[in-house]
Amino acid sequence: MKTGDPKHMRCLIVIPCLNEEKHIEPLIAKLSGALDELDARIVVADGGSTDRTREIVGEIAKADPRVLLLDNPKRLQSAAINLAVETFGNDYDYLIRIDAHGDYPADYCQRLVEEADATEADSVVVAMRTQGFSAFQKATAVAQNSKLGNGGSKHREGAKGHWADHGHHALMRVPAFRAVGGYDETFSHNEDAELDYRLRKAGYRIWLTDKTTMTYYPRASIPTLFRQYLGYGRGRARNILKHRSMPSVRQMLPLAVVPIFVGAFLAILNWIAVIPIGLWAFACLAYGFWIALGQKNPYGPLAAISAMVMHFAWSMGFWLEVLKFRGRKVVS
Repeated sequence: MKTGDPKHMRCLIVIPCLNEEKHIEPLIAKLSGALDELDARIVVADGGSTDRTREIVGEIAKADPRVLLLDNPKRLQSAAINLAVETFGNDYDYLIRIDAHGDYPADYCQRLVEEADATEADSVVVAMRTQGFSAFQKATAVAQNSKLGNGGSKHREGAKGHWADHGHHALMRVPAFRAVGGYDETFSHNEDAELDYRLRKAGYRIWLTDKTTMTYYPRASIPTLFRQYLGYGRGRARNILKHRSMPSVRQMLPLAVVPIFVGAFLAILNWIAVIPIGLWAFACLAYGFWIALGQKNPYGPLAAISAMVMHFAWSMGFWLEVLKFRGRKVVS
């Protein structure tokens, strides 16, 4: 039901975090406008930080009782959100999820509440733009902001506001979140897409807004980027296996990377076996040079390398999870 005034809606802003001493204080300061303009509370769900994160949040909480520190013994982001809603959800209409390692406009929460009120959506999701600082981060950002790295995903590229199947999680009505059971805490990655699947199946509506967005900072090295996308691939496979759903076309293309890489070893029998992996590498590098020349972006060629790491790791994670699942079925 529309209120016409965001102040009438109570908001639980949850920040899952672990060792974020460099980011947590300015992030909470950025969200202070929401505390003043909305009926809101900020809960920092900490997974056992060993730096000064807990001390910093404790000092802020002493000065402002609307900021609270909550222990998250399970350490996962999904568990952090679930615990915060379980602990405080009875008093709030909306849940707003904030990533500790992202950046947000000062009016981010206010715009989300306005969109939820205007559209009567059960979940408001946002587009996510990636920005880097080091050369590798900038190249990875170029890849993740392009079809080379995101496959044309609307919540990566941004689009006019529309009803969607999935997007970067931002705001959700607490009753809808609870009705579908919250996040599945067995998912360390892709828990947002898995929850969106259950929301849609239950008849709830997801709105991808164009009124605000968030900025994400990518991994700063090849090993950390590889591990991240390995987890994403595993998470996507678990989602598909859990719900017996089919991957989209844009997901099926990178799925082929590891199989064609393995197939390339058959070149000892027939050189033709190396063609598929060669075409994939050529396509990535060609797209990177097109970015460099067509968009006058010097990070294009390096972005192609980042994209290849992402494709390969995502594909490997997916197939490892599928093999693990089949192994469990055989044993059982």
